Amino acid sequence: MHDKLARLEKRRESLVAQAIVQRRILTQNVKPWLVPLTLADQGLSVLYFVKKHPVLIVGGVLLSAFRSNPLGKYLRQGLVTWLAIRNLL
Repeated sequence: MHDKLARLEKRRESLVAQAIVQRRILTQNVKPWLVPLTLADQGLSVLYFVKKHPVLIVGGVLLSAFRSNPLGKYLRQGLVTWLAIRNLL
């Protein structure tokens, strides 16, 4: 029984050492991919957000277009007038 435990302990030590070496190799192999994969993950997060909230994106684009364009002033006034008339009726 003692021999079996000793063999198991040696086997365990060997496997732990092997796992440490494998982790180091994996870390070295993954390191160059860390930045590109992080950027890809962030890009996918943005795409999912846009897909989930398209109204926010369209509203932001329209708002920026209205602010930079003199026509936006008149469109804004027209929208306010239209909403006021609609609420009165």
